[in-house]
Amino acid sequence: MQFVFPGFLWALAVLAVPVIIHLFYFRRFKKVYFTNVALLKEVKEESSARSKLRNFLVLLARCLALSALVLAFAQPFLPKNDARIKRGEKAVSIFVDNSFSMNAQSKDVSLLEKAKMRAREIVAAYAADDRFQILTNDFDGRSQRLVNKDDALNLIEAIKTGPAVQTLSKVLTLQRQTLSQSKTVNKTVFLISDFQKNIVDLKRFQDSVLEINLVPLQAVQEKNIAIDSVWFETPVQIVNQTNPLVARIHNYSKEDVENVKLTLHYDGQDKPVGMISLKANATVTDTIPLTAAKTGWYTAELEITDYPIQFDDHYYFTFNVPARLNVLTIYDGAPNRFLDAALQSVKSFKVDNQPNSGLQYSVFPNYQLIVLNGLFNISSGLAAELAQYVKNGGSVLVFPPFGADLNAYNGFFNAAQANAFGPFETVAREVSGINTDEFIFKDVFTNKNANLKLPTTQGNYRLANRTGEILLTYRDGGPFLTKNKSGKGNLYICAAPLDEKYSALSRNGEIFIPLLYKAAISSGKDWKIAYTIGKDDYVEVDPKNRAGEKEFRMKGKKEEFIPDQRITNNKAVLNVKGAIKDAGFYQAFIRPDSVLYQFGFNFDRRESDLDYYDAKALSGFTRANIHLFDAAAEANFTALVGEQNQGTPLWRWCVWLALAFLAIEVLLLRFWK
Repeated sequence: MQFVFPGFLWALAVLAVPVIIHLFYFRRFKKVYFTNVALLKEVKEESSARSKLRNFLVLLARCLALSALVLAFAQPFLPKNDARIKRGEKAVSIFVDNSFSMNAQSKDVSLLEKAKMRAREIVAAYAADDRFQILTNDFDGRSQRLVNKDDALNLIEAIKTGPAVQTLSKVLTLQRQTLSQSKTVNKTVFLISDFQKNIVDLKRFQDSVLEINLVPLQAVQEKNIAIDSVWFETPVQIVNQTNPLVARIHNYSKEDVENVKLTLHYDGQDKPVGMISLKANATVTDTIPLTAAKTGWYTAELEITDYPIQFDDHYYFTFNVPARLNVLTIYDGAPNRFLDAALQSVKSFKVDNQPNSGLQYSVFPNYQLIVLNGLFNISSGLAAELAQYVKNGGSVLVFPPFGADLNAYNGFFNAAQANAFGPFETVAREVSGINTDEFIFKDVFTNKNANLKLPTTQGNYRLANRTGEILLTYRDGGPFLTKNKSGKGNLYICAAPLDEKYSALSRNGEIFIPLLYKAAISSGKDWKIAYTIGKDDYVEVDPKNRAGEKEFRMKGKKEEFIPDQRITNNKAVLNVKGAIKDAGFYQAFIRPDSVLYQFGFNFDRRESDLDYYDAKALSGFTRANIHLFDAAAEANFTALVGEQNQGTPLWRWCVWLALAFLAIEVLLLRFWK
C-alpha cells in the first residue's frame, strides 16, 4: 500500500489527545452509606472493572476513528504498474472523435454526447493543477496546447461533429508533440472513439513510453445507406443530348433495406427518380437519364432518405455543357476532304486543320480530339506531346499513310502503351465484326442484328492485338480499329490509311460519323464533376479567365474567400485546403456578377462504413503502455480513471471505517451504563 499524500501521516500524532483525556479524566462519585460494608465493597469492585473496560473500548474507538480520518486524507492506494511515479502535476491529452459516424445513437444519446461525457469524467478524475489537451479530428490551433481544468471543460462542451477524419497514428503523433511541451514526466493519453476500422492503425505508432488509454464507444444500431459516387457515362456533355448519370449506392448495414427514395435536384426542379432496394452490405448502381437543354454550368444534387447517419445522403456535382467540341486534324500535304466534310457535318464540332510542320504543342489541351491523318513521320517531340495529351485525358485517332515510318509510329505507340504496326500488306480485306458493347458503337444502332454495311480495305498494316479493345474486326479475325486506354485518355488506331485508294471507311457514314463523334466525347479531359472535402485540396481553372492581376475568388453558401493561387501559362491551381468545410456548391469568379466555374464538394465517404473494432478486437492492440477501458462501464467512470491512473484507491474505505468507529463510540456511551 502507498499514499498519494504521505505527509498527512504526521497527523497521527493527534492520537495523543484522546489518550491524554483518558488518563487525566477523573469522574466524581457520590458517597452512599450502607450498613453492610462487605456488600458495598463487592459492588464497588465489580463496577470499577466494568467501567475500566468500557473506557478502554471508547478510547480504542476514538483512536481508530481518528486514524482512519488521517489515512483518508493521506489517500492510500494499492499501486498498479508505474503508479509510484504519478505524484505531482500531470499532463493529460484527451482525443474526442467528432467524425460523422459519432452521430450514431448509443441508447438515448448520440455517440458524440457520450464521448463528451466520458471526457468530462476523465478531467474530473484529475487534480486542479493538472494540465489538459482536448483534441478532435479538426486539428485546429486551440487544440494543440495545454490548458487548465476549467478551460478543458469549456473546450469539451464546444465540440461538434465535422467532416474531418484522422487516423489514430496521426492523432497520437500530435498528442505526443503537444505533451512534449510539459516538463512533467506524468503524461497520459486518452482516445475516445467508436474505433472504426478505417482509422485504427495503432501498430503504426511506435512509442513504448507514452501511456495510452482506449475508451471505446459503440452504437446501439449499426445502420447506414450512402451515395458513394456519381459519374456520367459519357465524360463530355452535349446540349440536347441525353447522357446517362450513374449513381452507386451502398448499404452498409447487416440488414436488407427496401424502398429507399432517390431524388435528383437539377436545373431548379426536384425530380423523383424512384425507389431502390438493397441487400445487406451490398452496392447498387442506378442509371438516371439526364438531358442538358442549354449550354453553360449546371449544379445538381442527388439525395436519398436515411437516418440517423445523414452526411452521406447528399451528393453534390456540377458539369459544364460546352457550346462546341474542339477537334484538331494534323496532316501531311493537304487535308482529307472526306474527313473534313465528316467533321463539319457534326454541328457541335469546331474543326481546326494544321500541317505537321509548325505545330504549336501548347494548344493541344484545348482540343477534345486530335486526328492524325496521313503523317509519314511522327517526330519524337510530337510523340511525347501526344502521349502526354492522351495521359491527361485527350483522345487521339490515328490514320496512317502508305509508306509511314513504322519506327516513329511504334515509338509513339510504345509511349502510349498501345499496339504496334507490322508490315503493310496490299491485300483486299473486309470488315465483318463490330463491337457494339464498347462505348464508341454502343447505342448507335437501333438493331444490332441488322445487316450493316461495313468498310472494306485494299491494304493495311498488320496490327498486333496485345493490348486494348478491338472495335472493328476483319473477317479473318485481325483488328481493323482498336482502342487503347492510356492514363485518362484514349488512343484509337486504324490499321488502314484513310485514303480512298486503300479504305472505304470515309464513305461509310454510318460507321465513320459515330466513330468521330463518340471518340470526341469519350475524352477524359473533361471537368471533374465532384470533389471530396479534405482530399481534393486543389482545383484547376483556366488562367485565360484571369483578368489582369486580379485574383480568383470563391464563394459558398455561407462565406466567400480568396484561395491561394498558383498561376502558370497553361493552368491555374487554386488551393482550397482548410477553407471548405461544408458540403455544397462553390463558385469561382473574378467579378461577382460573372461566375466562371462551379464546384460540387462532398464529405469524405470513409465514415460511411460503420465497421468497428469491438472491445474484444481492440484487446489485440493492447500492450504494456496501451490499456483498454470497459466499453460497457456506466457507473462512476471517474473512479475507473482514477484507478487506472493511480491504482485502487482506499480512502473511501477509510472514511467509512471512521464513521463506523464513531458509531461504535456512540453506542458504547449510550447503552453501556
